[in-house]
Amino acid sequence: MFLTLEELQQAQNKVVGTRQTTKALDSGSALVVFIAEDADEKITEPIVKSCSQKGIKLCHVDSMSQLGKACNIKVGAAVAAVVAK
Repeated sequence: MFLTLEELQQAQNKVVGTRQTTKALDSGSALVVFIAEDADEKITEPIVKSCSQKGIKLCHVDSMSQLGKACNIKVGAAVAAVVAK
């Protein structure tokens, strides 16, 4: 499953940020994870590893500001995920 930023923006069930995405990965509710390319690798690396271990699709986005805008927030976001209901 690959989603575009527009589809992320339209998704009813999503979480934004490292903590919420990590919780979604840990609980098994994350379907697709988006990571901003310009985010600090110390923040994103554990999420990348978790996605790899759990077989969760990982989509890369050019910038934190793009990802934040797609998540309907006024600040940048390093990571976000579409989650199951």
